[in-house]
Amino acid sequence: MFAFLLVIHAIIAAALVTVILMQRSEGGGLGMGGSPSGLMSARGAADFLTRATGVLATMFVLFSILLAVLAANHRTTTIDTSLARTPAAAATTVPTAQPKGDAAPFAGGAENAGAPAAATAPADNGAVPLAR
Repeated sequence: MFAFLLVIHAIIAAALVTVILMQRSEGGGLGMGGSPSGLMSARGAADFLTRATGVLATMFVLFSILLAVLAANHRTTTIDTSLARTPAAAATTVPTAQPKGDAAPFAGGAENAGAPAAATAPADNGAVPLAR
């Protein structure tokens, strides 16, 4: 039903744009073209297009509100896990560098200012890694 209402909304939007572009404006617009003699007079066409614009604009706003309410109330109970990544076993265990001697290397300080940090294993708290 949501897809059907969305298609109707798109049709209303296209009709609204068409009716707006058909109207004469002070700047010229696309206009109806041709002579005013015909099925409708110039004044009758202007009144019709003005009413049509109002009706289509009202329908557009109402459909927008309806679709927003339907989208907010649409709750999914299942999550598609077909594209979920599983962490590799080798990626969870990273070998750590063993310090030599009594001093703790890379602990900060003037002598270790430019040294890189030691590699440590990530904490395994059961969290699922985010997809990149």
